Amino acid sequence: MSGAMSLEDAADYAFAAVKFDETGNFDAAIFYYRAAAETLDTFGKDGGVLSAEWEQKRSSYVDRLNLLLHSRDERNVSGDNVAKAQKSGPSSRAKFLLSQALDADEAGAVDTALELYTDAVQQCIEAKKQCSDQSQANELQKLALQALERAEVLKGIPVAKDAAPPQSTAPVDSKPKIPSYMVGRVVPPLGIGTIRPDVQPQHVSVATRSVAMNKSDQFYSDDEISVLKHGSRINKRDYLPFMSIDLRERFAFPLPFTDKDGFLSLSKKQKSVFSRWARIEELSPEPKMVDGDVDCLSIRQTVVSDCSFVASLAVGALYEIKFPGKRIITGTLFPQNSKGQPVYNPCGKYMVKLHINGISRKVIVDDFLPVSARGDLLCSYSSNKNEFWISILEKAYMKVMGGYDFPGSNSSIDLGALTGWIPERVSIGPETEPMAFFEKLSKHMRRGDILVTLATGNLPQHEADRAGLVPTHAYAVLDVKDVLGTKLLMLKNPWAQLRWKGNYSELDRNHWTPALKAALKYDPHSAKTFDNGVFWIDYASVLKYFDVFYLSWNPSIFSNTYCIHRTWNAGVGPAKDLYTIGFNPQFRLEVKGSAKSVWVLLSRHITEIDDFKDNKEYITLLVYKSDGKKIYYPHEPPPYMDGVRINSPHYLCKIDLTDETRLFTLVVSQYEKSTTIHYTLRAFAKCPILIAPILDPFKYLKEERSGQWKGRTAGGCQNHRETYHNNPTYQINLESTPAETLIELRGPKQFAVGFEVISVSVSKDAPEFLRKNSGAFRSGYTVLHLTNMRASTYNIIPATYSPGEEGPFFLTVRSTQPLTLSRL
Repeated sequence: MSGAMSLEDAADYAFAAVKFDETGNFDAAIFYYRAAAETLDTFGKDGGVLSAEWEQKRSSYVDRLNLLLHSRDERNVSGDNVAKAQKSGPSSRAKFLLSQALDADEAGAVDTALELYTDAVQQCIEAKKQCSDQSQANELQKLALQALERAEVLKGIPVAKDAAPPQSTAPVDSKPKIPSYMVGRVVPPLGIGTIRPDVQPQHVSVATRSVAMNKSDQFYSDDEISVLKHGSRINKRDYLPFMSIDLRERFAFPLPFTDKDGFLSLSKKQKSVFSRWARIEELSPEPKMVDGDVDCLSIRQTVVSDCSFVASLAVGALYEIKFPGKRIITGTLFPQNSKGQPVYNPCGKYMVKLHINGISRKVIVDDFLPVSARGDLLCSYSSNKNEFWISILEKAYMKVMGGYDFPGSNSSIDLGALTGWIPERVSIGPETEPMAFFEKLSKHMRRGDILVTLATGNLPQHEADRAGLVPTHAYAVLDVKDVLGTKLLMLKNPWAQLRWKGNYSELDRNHWTPALKAALKYDPHSAKTFDNGVFWIDYASVLKYFDVFYLSWNPSIFSNTYCIHRTWNAGVGPAKDLYTIGFNPQFRLEVKGSAKSVWVLLSRHITEIDDFKDNKEYITLLVYKSDGKKIYYPHEPPPYMDGVRINSPHYLCKIDLTDETRLFTLVVSQYEKSTTIHYTLRAFAKCPILIAPILDPFKYLKEERSGQWKGRTAGGCQNHRETYHNNPTYQINLESTPAETLIELRGPKQFAVGFEVISVSVSKDAPEFLRKNSGAFRSGYTVLHLTNMRASTYNIIPATYSPGEEGPFFLTVRSTQPLTLSRL
């Protein structure tokens, strides 16, 4: 920190607050009244003694602050706005209906266009009846005539020559012509929508899964379709895969659209001040989805517990500013114009494309938003009163998550849903290698390879107040710079207020040199005048006060990807995979070329909000250099990568290809399996790759489920020659050659167990082996995988390590050929 807060600081803040209050700059006054009160609080907590006069001043600052906050009404829904919305609504919907009809006509969707033209005519007539402005009424009449004539052309009805404008005499299968006075403007009459047949939104169909980007030569299996279908039912609502046909979703209606799923549930804080649901047309006289370019600084979180989602919106919006044309956030919101930009829909229907449970899915919402009695929006919003992309995207995400009473998340989950980028969680600690990590952040942010957010942990409240940070809170990382030997990060608090108070904050009087301020084009004194939640902080303080970085990687940095969707049933294998992973899902990863690394993302599908609130499934990936063969013991061979089990839906494994190994075994692992899980495994590389499940080849199964070592039959291992032969002996007969066979022995965990396989007789050829054993005796479980076994009779002798160890055991024999199992 830059030093203790003093009474001098409080006096400076109070002086500035009064000055701004007197001049009517109430936002700045609010900031300084709050700063003065907080500084006095901090002074007292640090051991300072406030006089009665200062206590009285502090109370007066708080009272004035609360009064200004109460009277500030940035989004007052006045009676004039509601009345205007009621008058303009029908007219706006009529124009939007016609624009959608023109778009459908241009695309050759005759039936859809005909229906929309007909609705547009009816809506124009209704709007004209309610219109008091004669010029507007004339425009509506002209629109109705144009829509009617085009509809008649599409129906094949001849149009009277004296009534038809030149463009309406075209054949039915031709495109509607643009009047000569519109040439070059690429907009239809009255500026409704746009017509650009040469520009179409670029989307990839989700009906295919590709080995390489931009290829679609593999389709989903029946099992995968079942997994994805299960993942469509989220919080008791269905969210279907986003298909290319959804780009032709209908958004125009004669009456305002209302979501059939009803209003979203509200959080406790929302309920305490909630007044009603208001449509967008009631909140702004000139509503837009995006007003010009998106602005990450305009985003404000309110009373919904989704700071990580709002931080994700901020870094996504900043990316769109830095890399024009790459609409990774706003490009997911529909309807759009021909340039792929989201547009305001006076009919109130919106569609959002979210990446959830292994695939892109469509989410439909209406434009009802919660407001307070004062007209304040009770959801995240833009400080630009006419723009609503933030509120609609948040509403769509909250709908999927069960409502505004959202328990909170993290940005790796939220950004993954918004963008489909690759999530990674990086804990801040010694293993992070701070300097190298900072350089990686700086380099990849400049390239546009990553989006970054930060999160604090459970900071003690007094420490958080002193630092100006919020415990367990997400912050957007807007910039990373190494300037004049100083490593700095620019962060944004989603609340759009409450900033860092330590080193390199706007309050810091020690570290801001003239050279540093010039290099960053930053004036701490000017920054004090308004708190927008944006601040600089040094990297050392980040490492001290924050817990975790959330990174989202641009998948386009890889030229190849491959994914597979699977289910892991709860009843398969033991609850914990401490002694065997033979029952775990396993996959063969093949790298078909030269690359430095392969990334593999494991994503567990979540369909219930309770599962999200209290995620008890700790998942990870284990990687083995085993030529893609099945692994039975978790530590034999030792894993090449032993993943950390985390209770997050996503786990990213980065496999370094440091040698010539190109075949790996991937094992899905859980700390303690309690329920059936559905998951997606997705690999990324700069060369061709292939993932295939390692399937169980065994068709035949025999079991001994009542075996036991007891009394004399508890003979111990071969080291005890006098008693070893007393152990239970079982005989198997293989009827055909060759046979691949798997023998498993399970006993009490407190005993080391093993077994021996002895060839007794051979029908034709010499035996493949005379004796085989299961290897070192192991706690409670051992397995032996035998290949190329010939048709023969074999004895199996299960044993504990020491004589006298009594207990039950299970003996299981699986084979690719028919077999019998009996006890001798």
